[in-house]
Amino acid sequence: MMVLLGNTPYVATRAKSRRQKLADRSRLRQLINQSPEQLTVAVGEIGYRAEIDLYAGQLTGGDLVEAALTHNLQHELATMLSMCDVKVRGIVETYTSRFEYHNAKVVLRAVVNDVELEKVSHSILPELNDINTPWLKIIENAEDLRSAVVQMRRKSFGPALIAVPDGSRLSDYEDALDIHYFKKALTSLNGNGGDVRFLNELLAAEIDHRNLLNILEAEAVGISLENIVSMLVPGGRLVNTRAFSSIAAGGRDAAIDLLRGADRFDFPAFEAALSSSKEMNSLDPVVTWFKEREYAIMKRMSFLHPVSALPVIHYMAMKVQEVNDLRFIVRGRLAGLSVEVLEAHIL
Repeated sequence: MMVLLGNTPYVATRAKSRRQKLADRSRLRQLINQSPEQLTVAVGEIGYRAEIDLYAGQLTGGDLVEAALTHNLQHELATMLSMCDVKVRGIVETYTSRFEYHNAKVVLRAVVNDVELEKVSHSILPELNDINTPWLKIIENAEDLRSAVVQMRRKSFGPALIAVPDGSRLSDYEDALDIHYFKKALTSLNGNGGDVRFLNELLAAEIDHRNLLNILEAEAVGISLENIVSMLVPGGRLVNTRAFSSIAAGGRDAAIDLLRGADRFDFPAFEAALSSSKEMNSLDPVVTWFKEREYAIMKRMSFLHPVSALPVIHYMAMKVQEVNDLRFIVRGRLAGLSVEVLEAHIL
């Protein structure tokens, strides 16, 4: 029987097949031990040759690799989405729409930090991909943060950005983007199917992790409890909306108390990550632990519901992680970071 391009079993199988081709830990370890000069060739050999060839005429070194990685990722996400039929496309788009919010943050940060347009177009928003043209035009035409926001007014999140008071900080706009994304995503997930239920679980975990990091960071830099609560995103399960009043009164200690008694949360492991963070004076161990927890949720949901949108989402998340790992390895090696430092962050 002929297989239709858009049907769910087909796209789920394609996603699983592509996921198996991603660089595993041993391959990443080999890359970490490559010299900076060898990395361009090595990255090309694991699936990015076409994009490296595309940009080789105008870029070199880290810029070449980063533009190739980003271009490949953007193309791959669009390709996978185009394979999805109506039955799964809406669920997959609930996840993939976050990348438009990410691009908005890239633009706002570039404008605030006065990053040269050429630098952005040669890395995180490569200019040879037409999807990036509108974003690059916003950077080119923006006189300041607010003018960039005004140029985004017709985006789905435009009203949320416009509602942020004039004169606000970059972080206020980024918080508005996060709140809008998660609210829209959770609202769009209707139905009782396993894929909907598990994606809701993943989004709730991401919200909890974001909120907990904000609470930890805010206390470290002395942000008031009242301001901490204004940064929190509704929709989490560990720190749900009803718990916001407890956070307003007790801050970090109140959040830790909530986690200590939470179901399906490995508090001893989280406590160990907190201890490592204190020793290192960095939240990196906590961030890493949260990411591993999210990936565990995605892996479980893709296997429990193998013929659904979930394997597609799992693959997309792992593809993003591969690109981020490769970008970090290349930039790290070019910056002179040791193999030990890179392995600690990647492996």
